[in-house]
Amino acid sequence: QMPILPPEIIGVIRPFAQVFSERIWDWVQVMVAGAILAPGKRTVTAGLRIMGLKDEKQYQNYHRVLNRAKWSSLQVSRILLGMLVLALVSAGAAVVVAADETLERRWGPKIKEQGIFRDAARSSKKFTVYSSGLRWVSMMLLVSVPWSQRVWALPFLTVLAPGEKTNVSNGKRHKTSIDWIGQMIGVVRRWLPHKALVLVTDGGLTAVKLGLRCASYANPVTYVSRLRLDAVLHDPPGVQPKGKRGPKPKKGKRQPSLKKVLFDQLTQWTRCEIDWYGGKRRIVEIATGTALWYTPGYAPLPLRWVLVRDPLAEFDPTAFFATDQTAAPLQILAWFILRWNLEVTFEEARAHLGVETQRQWSDLAIARTTPALLGLFSLVTLLAHQLTQNKPFPVHSAAWYVKTEATFSDAIALVRRHLWTNTKFTNSPSHTGFVEFPTSVLHGMVDSLCYSA
Repeated sequence: QMPILPPEIIGVIRPFAQVFSERIWDWVQVMVAGAILAPGKRTVTAGLRIMGLKDEKQYQNYHRVLNRAKWSSLQVSRILLGMLVLALVSAGAAVVVAADETLERRWGPKIKEQGIFRDAARSSKKFTVYSSGLRWVSMMLLVSVPWSQRVWALPFLTVLAPGEKTNVSNGKRHKTSIDWIGQMIGVVRRWLPHKALVLVTDGGLTAVKLGLRCASYANPVTYVSRLRLDAVLHDPPGVQPKGKRGPKPKKGKRQPSLKKVLFDQLTQWTRCEIDWYGGKRRIVEIATGTALWYTPGYAPLPLRWVLVRDPLAEFDPTAFFATDQTAAPLQILAWFILRWNLEVTFEEARAHLGVETQRQWSDLAIARTTPALLGLFSLVTLLAHQLTQNKPFPVHSAAWYVKTEATFSDAIALVRRHLWTNTKFTNSPSHTGFVEFPTSVLHGMVDSLCYSA
């Protein structure tokens, strides 16, 4: 029995049909619905079971969607980003994207791209934990959604970034995560040539060469990240005297390091209240300026730096920068603070979409599955947005637990409920047996299925 998805769901996913052949598209729809509905592991067989296809003799066709079928993940990413921007980014507003690494813990002799990486979730300041797995670099759109006060990070483009030893052993040219982010932002710039574009990364993914790449486009990308307090900063080059031979200087006099600026009595500090991590408000003191950031081997990078300190001394002084020297200091801080929402998305994807539970061994299937599951986070958000147009967003609550706003668990529960109650099947028998349930019991059972992780 082939399931027929509700028209509201089909309306959202139909733009992706152009990427697949007609035959493959039928299987893709089943796999998307199965991945949303299945609790626990997100294997192909788990999706078939939840869709009522456990007796499907040609089950290998669904595996082939991932490990053999010809379709472009990059084209899927482009369509997804376009839909997200159209639905959730206001006309004329800047498109803010953030990029970060995440580790998928996997091991096995058939997984060629695995390596040993620092496990950020299990490490702390006192000790470092290393785990075997696959390192992914994911780029996400940072947007506000109508049902939540915090900004959501919605994945649309994810690539596999193996370590140097792994690439050498596989005979591949090594590219760092920063190299990958440079390629990814270049692709996004081509997809959105006329949009104001902002890229945010954490301090571990900060590099002059990435900033220079962002600044090199005809419509430059504003690059925002952390800045080391000992970064080498210079004034702009002065006017070269007439008749002086030789190349024109690229940088001027060296500026004091930000560490010196921090303790300089002449530094002018401005006290302000800003949105902080976790949706809190915090009073900080900031100082700002412009400079050329110089690293040997690269051209100097023009930037505006922002130095932040806490009057209560509860956190260490930190510096941030943007490659747009006209950007307001508070805007630079606001952009960077939005980055913490990526960590929320990574955890929600593990909890509710089964990231790290897939078990493919094919190189192509591995390269496709995790990006697909992270992209499914954004697709579920789009579906929930579509289903609640001009309607209140149902929030999972009880007498003993008052929930003030919706989270991703509410979004996927809403989509699951719609799928459970509106999906139809072809070749259904005309006579079926029915078992009566009290309404309260039925609603409780549906509720448990929809909110199961």
